Amino acid sequence: MMHITNLGFPRIGRRRELKQALEAYWSGASDAATLLESARELRLRHWQLQAEAGVRSLPVGDFSLYDHVLDAALLFDAVPDSHRALYEADPLLGYFALARGLQRDGFDLRALEMTKWFDTNYHHLVPELVADQVFRLRPERLLQHCSEARVLGLELRPQVLGPVSLLRLSKTLDGSDPLALLPRLLPLYAELFERLRQQGVDWLQVDEPCLALDLDPALQAAYAQAFDALRASPGPRLLLNCGFGDPRPALPWIRRLAPAALHADLSAGLAPLPELVDGVGEGILVAGVVSGRSVWRSDLDALCAGLAPTLKARGPERLWLAPSCSLLHLPISLDDERQLPGALRSWLSFAQEKLGELNLLGQALSAPEDAHALLAPQRAALADRRVSSLVHRRDVQQRVLALDVEQAVERAPLAERRRLQQQRLALPLLPTTTIGSFPQTREIRRLRVDLRAGRISPGEYAAQLAAATEACVREQESIGLDVLVHGEFERNDMVEYFGEQLAGFAFTRHAWVQSYGSRCVKPPILFGDVERASPMTVDAAVAAQALSTKPLKGMLTGPVTMLQWSFVRDDQPREQTCLQLALALRDEVDDLQSAGIGIIQIDEPALREGLPLRRAERADYLRWAVQCFRLSAGVARPETQIHSHMCYSEFNDIIESVAAMDADVVSIEASRSRMELLDAFVQFRYPAALGPGVYDIHSPRVPHAGEMRELLQRALQVVPAQQLWVNPDCGLKTRDWPETRAALAAMVAVAAALRVDLERCETPVS
Repeated sequence: MMHITNLGFPRIGRRRELKQALEAYWSGASDAATLLESARELRLRHWQLQAEAGVRSLPVGDFSLYDHVLDAALLFDAVPDSHRALYEADPLLGYFALARGLQRDGFDLRALEMTKWFDTNYHHLVPELVADQVFRLRPERLLQHCSEARVLGLELRPQVLGPVSLLRLSKTLDGSDPLALLPRLLPLYAELFERLRQQGVDWLQVDEPCLALDLDPALQAAYAQAFDALRASPGPRLLLNCGFGDPRPALPWIRRLAPAALHADLSAGLAPLPELVDGVGEGILVAGVVSGRSVWRSDLDALCAGLAPTLKARGPERLWLAPSCSLLHLPISLDDERQLPGALRSWLSFAQEKLGELNLLGQALSAPEDAHALLAPQRAALADRRVSSLVHRRDVQQRVLALDVEQAVERAPLAERRRLQQQRLALPLLPTTTIGSFPQTREIRRLRVDLRAGRISPGEYAAQLAAATEACVREQESIGLDVLVHGEFERNDMVEYFGEQLAGFAFTRHAWVQSYGSRCVKPPILFGDVERASPMTVDAAVAAQALSTKPLKGMLTGPVTMLQWSFVRDDQPREQTCLQLALALRDEVDDLQSAGIGIIQIDEPALREGLPLRRAERADYLRWAVQCFRLSAGVARPETQIHSHMCYSEFNDIIESVAAMDADVVSIEASRSRMELLDAFVQFRYPAALGPGVYDIHSPRVPHAGEMRELLQRALQVVPAQQLWVNPDCGLKTRDWPETRAALAAMVAVAAALRVDLERCETPVS
C-alpha cells in the first residue's frame, strides 16, 4: 500500500471546542488546568481521526492554543523584554498577553502585530526580535505532545517551523535584519534535532514556507547557510515541507539540504513531477496532490494516471501521498452538513474527506486493475457537477460577456468628486468614523438562534434589530463620531450575510475554519454563477440614516473579499467569478445611492491576501482584482463618496494598485505596527483620503488617548491633514460595549484636539 501522510490538521475542533475552552479561560469562567486538558483531548481526538483515515507518520506539534508562529518563536525563547517578567512568572498568561495584549493587574501590554499567513485567510502573530537577540531552546511543549502521541502507539513526526521562515516572518524592533540572527539560531535547531533523536524520533518535519516566495539574494544566502548547517546536524530524518506552490525555483537550495523526503504542493497539477523527481534524487517525494485549501473533490482518475509512471519508476517506498498543505484551512468533516442543496454535498471534501481521498487514491495506485471500479463514485460526482443546473446560469454569463469594463469603471476626476462630496457632507478636518460593525453581544447572537428555532417571529426579530440599531446610532452621536454606521446587527458574517442573498452560494452549519486565535469563520461555498435577486442592504441603511442628521455609511463587502473568503468554485477562472460578484454589488451601490445614502463603503480587506506569492504572477491578479472593485463602485455618482477598508496589508509593493482602485477614502490597519504601514505612502503620494487605524480592535486592551494622539501625529507627518480620516483598525463586532465606548470616546477627543491645533496653526497672524 502507498504511504499516506499529512502535514497538519485543523485544531479548533469539529464544534469549536478550542474556541469555547479559550474564551472560558479568558473570561475567568475556567482555569488553566481545564483549558490545557481540553486542548489535550482535542489533540488525541485529531490524531485518532487521522490514524483511522489511514494516515501514517502523523504530524505532532501542529496544534496550537493560539498561533503556530508564536509557538515557534517561544520554542527558542524569543520573548520581548516588555513581556518577559509576566511570561516567566506565568507562561500561559504571558503567552496570551503576547497574542491578545493584557490590561489588568498592573499590566498594560500590547499584543504582537498580526498579519496574513502567506496568501491564506489565516492570521499569524509576528515575533519581535532585536539585533542582539538571545535565543535558548525551550522544547517542553513539543516533547510533551510527542509523549502524548507515543502513548497512543502512533507513528509520530514532530513538526517545526524552519529557521529561515521563522526569522523571515519576524520583525526587529531596532530596524536590523532578522536574517542576520541565523547564526545564533542554527545551533539551537541542531540541539533540538539531537534532543528529538534521543527521544526515539525517527522523522522530523521542517516547514519552510518561505521557499514558495521569490528568493532574493538575502533569502538565497540564508537558505544556503541554514541548509548546510542542518544537513550536518545529527538527528532524525528530515521531511522538508516547502509550503504553498511550485518549489522548483528553490531546488538549488533544497539540494543543499538533501532532505530524506521533500513535500511539494502539486494541487495546481502534476507538470512539475519530472523535475521534482530529479531534484529529490534517491529521497522520498511527498506528492501533495489533494488540495488542502479547496473543498472540492479531486479528480482521482487524472491523479492516478499522472502518478502511475512515477510510482512504477520509484516504487511506493519513495513516493508518498499527502495534501498540498496543512489541512488547517479546511473544516473538519462533512458529516454534519446534510442540509446542502441538491447534489452539492457529493461534490465536496473537507479535511477528513481529503484524507479519505488520499487513501482511495493509494488503493487505486496499488491495485491498477481495480482502479476504475474504486474511483467510480468520485468520477460520477465530478461528472454530475460539470452539467448541473445548480452551477450554470446563462443570463449571468451573458451579462458578463456583454460587459464593457473600461466604460463601466470610469468615474469623474478625484478633485471634482472631492469638491462635490464636501459640499454634500460638510465634514470637518480629521473626520471620525468606524469601520462598520459594532459589538455583536450575546443578546444579539441569541436573537438569531431564537429566530431559527422558531421561538420568536420574523417581525419580533426585525423589531429588536431595529431597536439595537437605534441604540447604536444614539451611542455614536453621543460619542461624537462624524460619520455613522448602522452597526450591522443583522449580519452574522461580512461574507455570509451577502452570500445568503445571492444565487450561487451555499452555507454550512458547522464547517468552521480558524482565522486567528479563537476567531472562527464559516466560509460560504461559492459553487455557481452569482446573481442578485433584490436589494440586500438598502432598507437597513435607509432606516438607520433616518435616525440621524449626520451622514451614515452604507456597508458592503467587496467582490475580491467575497471571492477570497469563500470556498470558491474551481471550474472557471477566479476572474470570471469575481466579475459576477462585482456586477451584483454594482447594482447594490446604485440602489443605495438612489435611496439617498451619500457614503458607501465597499470593504476589501482580502485584496492583498489574494496576491500570488511569486511576483511574475501578480500583475494579472492585480489587474482583475482592481478592475472588479472599480466595476462595483463605478456606478457611483460624483457626489457619492466611496470608501474601502483593507486590513493586515503591507502596501509597499501594491501601493499603485491601491491608488488605482480609485476609492475616495481607504481605511487601513495600522495601530499594531505603530503606523509602519504608512511607509508606503512616503515614496508614493497617495491621491485620495486615508484612514490609518489608531485603535487595535483585535485586542481587548483599551488604548490611552496619548497613544492615539502619537499615532495620528505620525500619520500627519505622511498624510496631509485634509486627506486624513480617524478610525479604528477594523470592525468592532468582536469587542464589548464598555471597551468600545471608552476607546471611541478617546479617539474622538484626540481628533477634536488635533483639529483645533491644526486650525490654530493655519490661522493667519494679524
